[in-house]
Amino acid sequence: MPMFMAEFKLRFGERKWYVRRIVEASSMEEAEEKARRYAELMNRGEVKWELGYVIEAGRPLLIGEEELEKLSA
Repeated sequence: MPMFMAEFKLRFGERKWYVRRIVEASSMEEAEEKARRYAELMNRGEVKWELGYVIEAGRPLLIGEEELEKLSA
């Protein structure tokens, strides 16, 4: 099953920051829908969640030997 990564903007008063979550879905459309739903469900507290974008992610948020070798080349 393909993996996708969703980035969300969080707001709390004047503060804002970004978080990313891995989304398991069979298509980009399904991933976007799940991410939108996730943001809606997370908006129950004082922190406001806004969906930024969703991308397909082969090796999301992974720092491994491959990534280190690319950076040191």
